[in-house]
Amino acid sequence: MKAERITLDAAGLAVAVARLAGIAREMQTVLRRSAFSPNIKERADCSAALFTASGELLAQADSIPVHLGAMPASVAAVIDAFPAAHGLTADDQVILNDPFVGGTHTNDITIVAPVVVGGTLVGWVANRAHHADVGGTAPGSMPADARHIDEEGWRTGPVVLTDEIADKLFAASRTPAERGGDLAAQVGANRVGVERLAGVDPSSFDEVLLYGERRARAAIASLPDGVWHAVDQIDSFGPAPDQQRPTPIALSVTVAGDRASFDFTGSGPQRSGNVNAVAAVTISAVLFALRSVLEPTLPANGGLARAVDVIIPVGSIVGALAPAAVGAGNVEVSQRVADVCLAALAGVAPDRVGAASQGTMNNVILGGVNWVYYETVGGGQGGRPSALGMSGVHTNMTNTKSTPIEALERAFPMRVLRQRLRRGSGGAGWSAGGEGIERDLQVLVDATVSLITERRVSQPWGLAGGEPGAVGENWLLPGGVESRAERLPDKCTIHLKAGDVLRMLTPGGGGWGTPQMVVSDAQTRGVGEPGTPRP
Repeated sequence: MKAERITLDAAGLAVAVARLAGIAREMQTVLRRSAFSPNIKERADCSAALFTASGELLAQADSIPVHLGAMPASVAAVIDAFPAAHGLTADDQVILNDPFVGGTHTNDITIVAPVVVGGTLVGWVANRAHHADVGGTAPGSMPADARHIDEEGWRTGPVVLTDEIADKLFAASRTPAERGGDLAAQVGANRVGVERLAGVDPSSFDEVLLYGERRARAAIASLPDGVWHAVDQIDSFGPAPDQQRPTPIALSVTVAGDRASFDFTGSGPQRSGNVNAVAAVTISAVLFALRSVLEPTLPANGGLARAVDVIIPVGSIVGALAPAAVGAGNVEVSQRVADVCLAALAGVAPDRVGAASQGTMNNVILGGVNWVYYETVGGGQGGRPSALGMSGVHTNMTNTKSTPIEALERAFPMRVLRQRLRRGSGGAGWSAGGEGIERDLQVLVDATVSLITERRVSQPWGLAGGEPGAVGENWLLPGGVESRAERLPDKCTIHLKAGDVLRMLTPGGGGWGTPQMVVSDAQTRGVGEPGTPRP
């Protein structure tokens, strides 16, 4: 840890941290309010952040964990391509989405802009948004049967965004007008961020990061030293028979003084399918899980990363190399990495970790002529030492909203026939797991659907004696006829006819503690009287 030069008192630090976070939130608001697609405007599948000139995270909006933890890799890729902003003007914006050059999966397009004051680069602003379609072999650019990155659509490493580059994206996409609107919203959000960050004294940036580092190290130092292990699994890596087998994700967590290490040695190899995560996604899930366990008021900046080591086997399911398909790595492997990290951390801090949440984003991608719909469906949160698991919510690496049914039916040729909580899907426990969702979605025209889901085989685990949550289920009802219902695999790309109904039952969360257990005062805050069984 380098020597500190402190010029801000506690109040000054609080103001600096809040001001930077406010800029990121304003960027996020501009992006959502000016976007074209329901995916960004309604679901808020986007993120915004600020960075120092060297690429360290200064502040972020409270949005998508898998975006934010991985975005420093995008800024690093831009810095490598344009050292010290060489070749960039103050008005330039850099676009990238290549998972192997700073991205995560092809749908997530990141726009990075330099902040130049008086001819000096003082920082960067960036935002990332999930574009519903960037080409590829199936609508939505996440074909369940993809085995090669080229099947997942248009991609680029860091290049200056020009009309020519934008036209290449539009030509690849099935929804070019929507892509243009969303891209313009990203550019506009960055322009606001550049203007605001240029008005902040950059001499405070180092102190903000050092403050974050001090807080993070103190929080880690409060944990017991030791080594803890956990193993979980990805249920499958595609729809083909040879892909319907599990892959392990193994982890050893070491806490030593004020540092923590996460070692994924022993995890399975990258697979011939799209369920592979690049290293940036894995690091993102590690930082999310650790922040969830540490002091909740920690500043959301790069200070925590300075105190954490992440060891990722190259060519593994958590550190995939080109040309692997990686569409589901960002949305599904990230969830399992979070699960395995939390399982290990439950040994470190048992009073701060709940049972497993649903462990999947339940990705539904539907499309036809000139339209593409993307949604992730909520499920059960794991029961917690201090509270029941919440029902029908997004958890861990996703933090999106649900598309309002009115907006969905207005924008797409579909109808929601049923949406309700899935009763009995949460695991039993002193704190029961939250319940999943039951949803019937009818297509009104012929369409192609891709499902990318998990926890259809392995159950969300319980903790401290709690029961596991129910696995999810995917069904097709041809013509909407109940008696013709067909069970679908966890990952598939199929064609639907007008009138067909897609039914999804999402997993429940695991339960925490046995129903009869007696717990301490610290574990019963807000849920009952100390020393009594959970109601």
